Order: sequence, then structure tokens, then C-alpha cells
Amino acid sequence: MTSAHVDTFVRDRLPPESAQPDFLFDLPELKYPARLNAALELIDTQPADALAVVNDMGEWTYGEMRSLSDRIARLLTEEEGLVPGNRVMLRGPNNATMFAAWLGVLKAGGVVVSTMPLLRPGEIATLLKRAEISHAIVDSRFIGDFRQGAAEAGTVKSLLRYDGDHGKGELETRLQGVAEGFEAVATHRDDPAMIAFTSGTTGSPKGCIHYHRDILASCDSFARHVLQPKPGARWACSAPIAFTFGLGMLLMFPWRFGGTAVTIETPGPKPLLDAIRRHRVTNLATAPTAYKAMIPLLGDYDISTLDTCVSAGEHLPAATWQAWHEATDLRIVDGIGATEMMHIFISASGDDIRPGATGKAVPGYAATVLDDEDQPMREGTGRLAVKGPTGCRYFDDPRQANYVKNHWNVTGDTYRLDADGYFWFVARSDDMIISSGYNIAAPEVEGALYAHPAVQECAVIGAPCPERGQKVAAFVVVAPGYAAGEDLAAVLQDHVKARIAPYKYPRAVTFVEALPKTATGKLQRFALRA
Repeated sequence: MTSAHVDTFVRDRLPPESAQPDFLFDLPELKYPARLNAALELIDTQPADALAVVNDMGEWTYGEMRSLSDRIARLLTEEEGLVPGNRVMLRGPNNATMFAAWLGVLKAGGVVVSTMPLLRPGEIATLLKRAEISHAIVDSRFIGDFRQGAAEAGTVKSLLRYDGDHGKGELETRLQGVAEGFEAVATHRDDPAMIAFTSGTTGSPKGCIHYHRDILASCDSFARHVLQPKPGARWACSAPIAFTFGLGMLLMFPWRFGGTAVTIETPGPKPLLDAIRRHRVTNLATAPTAYKAMIPLLGDYDISTLDTCVSAGEHLPAATWQAWHEATDLRIVDGIGATEMMHIFISASGDDIRPGATGKAVPGYAATVLDDEDQPMREGTGRLAVKGPTGCRYFDDPRQANYVKNHWNVTGDTYRLDADGYFWFVARSDDMIISSGYNIAAPEVEGALYAHPAVQECAVIGAPCPERGQKVAAFVVVAPGYAAGEDLAAVLQDHVKARIAPYKYPRAVTFVEALPKTATGKLQRFALRA
């Protein structure tokens, strides 16, 4: 291939091809031309007057987003010294200016490194140094932690600040003097477009390199075939775009299919429900715990515009799926994805949904479960393995060998594959509890606990036990109206015994104010174990 990158830093740190997974491009829509710039495909191909972004600050058409991203690209290249292949850190919440910056970096041939707004200076410095990031575009409300991190890292040569979507920041002022139009860099489909750092559920974050074609491949597999989006759909997602689940559901998918991104800066179930009502959201994506938290609030909000609900990021308990369906008559589309895989690769929608099952391999992907010898099984329980148009390419990281086995992406999840090709989540492979010789899956116990109305949130781990090796230990956040204490603990233990095999019940119940989570809302079990 002939790369458009002048700075080959990222490409030079790809894992060797022998360590990468197999890639599948069997679907006709996944056969992209050699020269491909994902930003052009997403924002420059839609009608200029169609609505691209809406939020509490205003509305932006595709034409306006095209103009804004062009001028950001021109400013980066003509005034800030960016050359194709340079890394650019983006820092801030989901809003139109952040999205335009993301597009502008890609148009300029840069490599985007988006960061969670909750990251602290030390974490920011780590990413800046690891990726040798030279440019940054930062929301002024998040500049303090960034400045500290940048001072420690010493790599940033260019910093552009913007003022949310108020339009009055330094970046916006400078853009007023920048000429319209920009000829986007003719990147190769296999030029790196982004480094997505994992959210750190298992400690040190890993950088996942994704090409320009990977951005479109997630749109043309999961979104196109499972969600079947309509032009004009309005999409909302609780996750920041630094989390690839949020990037897909709020930026890539809406624009690939002529929809509108509804951005929300304030987290929580009430702001999400309020945005659905005020901005007439049709497609919602959030985590299972958020769906559960919204159910008792639904009476105060009009969500009649919703027609598609997607869950990912963690296992969706059957009890949560059923409760949401009973309250709204909407069937949640469950899915499993990974930062390494860009987006969702197993899912099901409509009549294909089986509550409790994650689904089948998404068109364009192949999936299986591996036995103890890393051999694929036709059915049974084993480690989930997948391949498709996207896959794991860690940035300069020896852990590549842990994720890719025999050219399969091995996600670290234990699944059961049934005779009909449906995948049923059992546990994260390191979340199996072995107690008195029994294998107990933590999510199964959590699912039983979630079926009790006193449980707002919960997490289950294996705790050391001299008699059993490990014992099942539950951490519970109590729902409003219930009192934590020994009496409730006994009630929950009996409840679990009645729903699943009694030996699986939690022998220790600890009530907590909140569970430890990553910036994207994923549970950090390792913090509970510590």
C-alpha cells in the first residue's frame, strides 16, 4: 500500500502481520476503494441542509459541520504545523465542536486520540507520552487537568482551546479568519485514523489502532444489518466518543445513514430522558444499568419517539430486558463489542432477539467458542473468539499475543454457543468463581440479584475463603425505599437461592454507596477484589 502518512510513528508500532488476526471482507459493502478518508464519507456525502447535530445550544446542518471541520483541518495544517500521521488529542464532552474537531483531524490526515473527560493529569500524561501526541484540541472547561498532564509529558507543541458549543473560544475566534474549503488528505483505507485507548477495567490501558476503513466497516456491518437505520433518525448515547461504543452510536452511525446526533453533556438517567423528550430521539444507546435506572422515572417523561434501543458495555440481564420491555413495549437490542474490535460484533434485533442471549454473529463477522486447546467448537461453553472486517492491533504492546490466538480475536469472555448459533454470556473469563469445586459465573448471581426490587446496582466477585477456596461475595447498591442491613442481606440471599442453584448464593453481602467504575461506566471488579 502507499500510505499518505508523512509521520509513520503509529504505523511503525503496529504488531507484525503474523501477530494480527485474520480479517474478513466478504460482504460487498465492505470492499472499500484504496483511497478512503472516513471523514469525507461521513460528513461530505449527505445533503448540506440536513440536520447533523442538535443539542441544548443549537442545531448544525451537514453543510455547517462540513465547513467547520474543513476550517479546523486548514488551521491545523496551515498554521499549526500538522502533517499526516501526527497524533491529535481531543478532550471534552460530546458536542458539535468536538465532533467537528474529530472530522477535521481525519481530513487533515491526523490520527485522533480521544480521551474521557474524567481522566486526571497523570492519566493524560501517560497517553500523551505513549502516543507522542504533538497537537491537542481541548474544551476550555477541561483545560486545567490537561495543562498539568501536558507539562509532565512535554510532547504537545500546539494547543487549541474551544468554548463548548458557545462559539466564543480561542479556536472559534481564529477560525473566523480561516478560508472556507479544504481538500482532505487522500489517506489509504489502511492508514491509521485513530488510537482508542481501552477504559482500563483490567489496569493499564491498551491502545487500539483503527484504520479509516474500520470506521466505515462498523457502520456497514452492525449498524446497517442489525439496526437498519433510517435517514432522519435522531440518535442519543450516554457514552463519550472516546469510548468506541459512543463513537459509533453518536457520530459514525448517524452520519453514515443521514441521521442526527443528539449530544448530551450531563450524565445520568434524568438528563437522558429529558433529552429524549425535548429532542425527539428515536435511537437510544446506553448501558444496562442506565435502562434499569430509567424505568421508575418513565412516568414523568414522554419517550414515545423512541423506536430503537441498544445496550452494550456490560452484560444485559434478562430481568432488565424484560422490565424495560414491559414498561415501554420496546425490545432492547443487546450486543457485545470491544475497543479492540471497534464496535459490536454479536447482536440480534426484532424477532431474532432471545432475551438473555447476546445474539448471533453480526453479518460480516464469524464467531465461535474455543475449547481448552484453542480449537473452535460447534456448540458448548468456552472462550469467545471472533474475526471480521475489524480486529485487534495493539499499539506497541506485547499483550497483542494474549488477545490474538490462531488469528482469532479472543475477547476474554466465556460464552455458551447453542445449536441455533446464539451466544449466551457466562462471564468474563477471569470472573469465574471456583467455590468448593463448583464453577460459578459472577454475572449469573448478579442477574438473580437484579431481579429483586431492592437492588439498584450490584457486583459479584470471588473472595478468598479458607474452607471453600473462594466464596461468592456480593456488593449491593440499595434502591430507594429499602434499608440496607442484615435483614435485607438475608432476604437477598434467600431470593438468590430461590432463583438459581442454592450453592451459588452470595455468602457475603456488602452494601455500598456506589460501585467502582471506569470513566465509561464499566464495572472495575479488580477494585472490588483489592
